[in-house]
Parts: sequence; structure tokens; C-alpha cells
Amino acid sequence: MAAKSRQSDEPRRLNRVVGVAEALSKTLDPALRKRGFASRDIITHWAAMAPAPYDKVALPDRLVWPRGERGAEGATLYLRCVPGHALALSHEGQLIAAAINRYFGYVLVGAVRLSAEPFTPHSGNPAKAPPEATAAVRTAVEQKVDAVADEGVKEALRRLGHAIIGNAKR
Repeated sequence: MAAKSRQSDEPRRLNRVVGVAEALSKTLDPALRKRGFASRDIITHWAAMAPAPYDKVALPDRLVWPRGERGAEGATLYLRCVPGHALALSHEGQLIAAAINRYFGYVLVGAVRLSAEPFTPHSGNPAKAPPEATAAVRTAVEQKVDAVADEGVKEALRRLGHAIIGNAKR
């Protein structure tokens, strides 16, 4: 019996190539369940199910089911929204709920409300500008690309050389 419990505690090997989505599913699913989502479908397919322009200016934040039994009225979907679209989104909540329900084929969302947290598209960390190449790096790159005749290709190789040698020096 002790051998059986020891085996269940160890992670199971898949012995096959696993995609990123499959590898992260065990990590993401519990976090999404805390937000009320049974699966990742409403988040991953939001662009396909939400009517324009709400597919680009809003994102699902959480899904709140009424207390007690899950009835036919559906859950309340809270959306993060770009501040300029909040008024329109609040008026068109039924349209968004109908589009989501049509996508799933059953009544999932009964009402749409705005979340208190704002949403800004592409709000990830901005890309850092590459550091300025030193004089030694510039001369080394110029010597390498000197023989190239085409000016466009030469400029592209120059930028590539600055990036490669500059990263190697750090």
C-alpha cells in the first residue's frame, strides 16, 4: 500500500512532446477556477466570440455565479474595459452576453458588468531600447560589412552586428 501512495505523489511523465498550452494548463486552470471560469475557452477565444469593437477593447475578468444552484439565468461576466469604451459597453452588455451564449450554445452569461480594474491593450512591459554600441563594436562591425555592395543589406547587417556583439559584450 505504501508503494501505491508514493507513486501517486510523484509527477507522471508524459514521455512525449508537449505543447506550451498543454504544459501550462495545470498551472493556469486552478487560477482561472478562482476567477469563476470552468475552462480557458472564454479567455482564449474571446476575439472570436465578442462582437466588434469589444473583442479588442475589453477582456473577461471573472465569472460570478449566483449563490446556490446554477440556474437558467446564467452567470454575471465582469469585463475589464478601456476607459473610453466603458459607457458603450455598459449599454451593450446584453449584446455581448448574447454573443457569448451563441458561441457556447447555451446560457452561460446572464449579465455583463464592468470590472473595477481597467484594461489597457498591449499593457505588457515595453521593450527596452537596445544599448548604444561602443566605438570598438562599431569599428568591428564596419570592418565585417565593408565588402557588402548593397546599401540596404549593409545597413541591416550593421544593425544585426551591433545587436549581436553588443549582447555578447554584456
